[in-house]
Amino acid sequence: MNGTSTSTSTGNDIGTTTDDGQDIRGVLDRLYSAWADYDADAFAALYTEDATVVMPGVFNDGREEIRAYIAAAFEGPLKGSRPLDEPRRIRFPRPGTAVVVSEAGILLAGESEVPAGRQHRATWVLVRDPADGTWAITSYHNAAV
Repeated sequence: MNGTSTSTSTGNDIGTTTDDGQDIRGVLDRLYSAWADYDADAFAALYTEDATVVMPGVFNDGREEIRAYIAAAFEGPLKGSRPLDEPRRIRFPRPGTAVVVSEAGILLAGESEVPAGRQHRATWVLVRDPADGTWAITSYHNAAV
């Protein structure tokens, strides 16, 4: 996770504007701001009601499960932590759908580097609400590098 190179591909997505990539980054920035504040409600609010999160040993089905999981984690093993996430590619395969591939890891309290065993590649799927144009996370998955 060294560097900041990111590619954005819109393909044939005629419903995607040049601002969409920034909007997607904005959602992720708000997610990590919520993490920095250990605010599980603000964190979960960035997910759709029917969102899923899949990580090694974890499956959260729905926004409330995501909120409950992250709230417990903020009070337990993730207390004092901060995430690192570097989007490497953002693409828009269909109008109103974005896929982000990133390199990710979590710095636990007192750490300055993510240990090799906790480095991940993550895939985020975001959807745009046709009513108001806002983006939300509908699926997140990560796997060890």
